Amino acid sequence: MDPRALLRSSFDAAVAAADPLKIVPAHLPAPPKGRTLVIGAGKAAASMALAVESHWPANAPLDGLVITRYQHGLLTNRIKVIEAGHPVPDEAGETAAREIAKRVRSLGADDLLLALVSGGGSSLLSLPVEGIAMADLKATTKALLRSGAPIEAMNTVRKHLSAIQGGRLATLCKAPVVALVISDVTGDDPTHIASGPTAPDPTTYRDALDILAAYGVTAPASVASHLERGARGEIPETPKPGDRTLAHAKNIVIATAQQSLAAGAAVFRAEGIAAAVLGDSVTGEASEVAKVYAALARQVRLHGEPFRTPVALISGGECTVTVRGEGGRGGRCSEFLLALGVALDSQRDTWALAADTDGIDGSEDNAGAILTPDALARAHVLGLDAKKLLAKNDAYGFFSPLGDLVTTGPTRTNVNDYRAILVL
Repeated sequence: MDPRALLRSSFDAAVAAADPLKIVPAHLPAPPKGRTLVIGAGKAAASMALAVESHWPANAPLDGLVITRYQHGLLTNRIKVIEAGHPVPDEAGETAAREIAKRVRSLGADDLLLALVSGGGSSLLSLPVEGIAMADLKATTKALLRSGAPIEAMNTVRKHLSAIQGGRLATLCKAPVVALVISDVTGDDPTHIASGPTAPDPTTYRDALDILAAYGVTAPASVASHLERGARGEIPETPKPGDRTLAHAKNIVIATAQQSLAAGAAVFRAEGIAAAVLGDSVTGEASEVAKVYAALARQVRLHGEPFRTPVALISGGECTVTVRGEGGRGGRCSEFLLALGVALDSQRDTWALAADTDGIDGSEDNAGAILTPDALARAHVLGLDAKKLLAKNDAYGFFSPLGDLVTTGPTRTNVNDYRAILVL
């Protein structure tokens, strides 16, 4: 058995379990009496659109527009695919989002709005409210990304700066709305996925202001002013749970992290290795979460508790990285692995993989990395100091010279992170 190949196979199985081309067709609604407009945003938008096209009746009217990340597009015939900026929004996304809003308003009662929603849609479907320039939305997004705020908190702010997120897109539509949702957030609540364009929003303007304060984010004057006006009741809130303006909208979560973790676990079990799925909603600072998992792996290796070896310790969710300086490269998965390696200190017979199911971990072009028992020793030979690289958030600078990156290219799906620690 090759531990490296086994870890990679388990990750590939996790990604395949969330492949839109496989999972979307079973959830497609029946064509309406009128026409169907497909709109969408997210890293999976292009593959979801292709899945719709491939299984929609040829004689049923269908057109639409979806927005995905640069280099994530696919060739489609009836649904237009636009590429735009992620994780920081840009003008291409704003233009496409404005066009989506216009098309949604044109629908009638006999038509259908089919929304394809996936992770990444918060930045891709960016249509700032009047009075907030794209430059100010970009600045706010960048500050939030560096602050260490979890995605749910970031999206609370973004929903209250958007003309169409936080359920507002659905309120523009006179036709029934069916949203197919691929979850990239803990808890799988549609309100947090792509900032919930068709889902009710339980958060408020005051919540958004509190988040900026809690994470030390100084927003541009236009953003702060807008949120403060909203908190004073001068601007209408987003539609809340139970709001009748969303009675015609149905949100269906069709892929989750838990499903992908189960698929990854099945690969280990097929090889006679026990697999423990420890949670699909692990959050927190990546380097701190790694210390907890290192302690667990050490307990397993030395004492056979709470699991006997061989065993794969599997988890999902979305950790965060608070960037403390300049020069760091990588993302939360590679940072988790580097911190795990430092904490394990070359523990024998212990391997690990951490990678983002969307194929991109943070700032570089890798999905994640693999940690081997001899990684720290090999790094030392190359003159790499694991602790110093961790302190400057440069996990990419550790794993890249070792040849231990996991590179998949865009997977065109996203159900959060996949982590597996293999203790033999």
